[in-house]
Amino acid sequence: MSLDTVFFGFPLSRWLIALAYGLGTAVGVRFALGVAIGQIKRLAERTETDLDDLAVELLEKTRFLFILLVAVFVAARSLDLPQEWDENLTAILTAVLLLQAGFWGMGVINYLVRHQKRIRMEDDPGFATAVGALGFIGRLALWVVLFLTGLQTFGVEITPLLASLGVGGLAVALALQNVLGDLLASLSIVFDKPFVIGDFVVIGEFSGTVEAVGLKTTRVRSLSGEQLVFSNSDMLSSRIRNFGRMEERRVSFLLGVEYGLEAQKLRKIPDLVKAAVEHQDNARYDRCHFKAFGDFSLNYETVYFMQVPDYAAFMDTQQAINLEIYEAFEREEIPFAFPTQTLHLVRGEDAN
Repeated sequence: MSLDTVFFGFPLSRWLIALAYGLGTAVGVRFALGVAIGQIKRLAERTETDLDDLAVELLEKTRFLFILLVAVFVAARSLDLPQEWDENLTAILTAVLLLQAGFWGMGVINYLVRHQKRIRMEDDPGFATAVGALGFIGRLALWVVLFLTGLQTFGVEITPLLASLGVGGLAVALALQNVLGDLLASLSIVFDKPFVIGDFVVIGEFSGTVEAVGLKTTRVRSLSGEQLVFSNSDMLSSRIRNFGRMEERRVSFLLGVEYGLEAQKLRKIPDLVKAAVEHQDNARYDRCHFKAFGDFSLNYETVYFMQVPDYAAFMDTQQAINLEIYEAFEREEIPFAFPTQTLHLVRGEDAN
């Protein structure tokens, strides 16, 4: 066998030259990628920016199939292939290039999602969580665009396809309206921010701390320990009490003292209660008034504001106020009232 032996219309020497071009291209591209990745990794160790990490990630996402097709394309260029073969090879290379562009695009979107989560997690947990939803939409849109581009590259007329997709999309939207409603509700939660992760919320008869906001559901950890799962559309259609946004907690409580207490001691009670409240660091005194004559007690209403939203801090403060009021009433000999009834009995002859 000589170099002039013909195979498929070309001498062996031309095939060997094409093979050399292909192998050289594959090895050269693979070597260049390895060198570039190594250099950028070493650079990333000395810099604070994460753009170099993105570059490494994108280079590592370069698939071997893409490199192989590029090598085959370069090798084919050294041969005088028939036009039909050349067009088919170009179309295949374009399809693989679109696929590779999809992997690169996925890398960029994943980087943006991670970057936004990292910089927003402390300041805006709700947005950081919902960035995942936006990332999903971005990835879906990327592959749809690449798919349609690929069809157009292969000569498929996409205008009728888009029209049929519009009709089919309407049918799918009607069938999946609940799912789409929850998806749109998740985006509304992202941008409107009625609550974020970590907020304590009350929805109807349920209450708990928001743990996660997903594409379809929001998960809340109740005080009793179980996880409550709400659809996003249900959450937005409900009246939500968000205690995580509370700046001050208004507290009102009643005290009842016995009837028959001297008026002088009754006048002391507001001052005693005021002193008990003002001794607490997180409490801001508002008022204490002799409110009403009850069925069995003289009732005082006290109002103060907790300057921190934490419920445990509120209970600690209320306990300290109660103990100090009890001690003050004990010193002043002011008895608390308790439910009593007085029965007046009249003899029959006395009634006449």
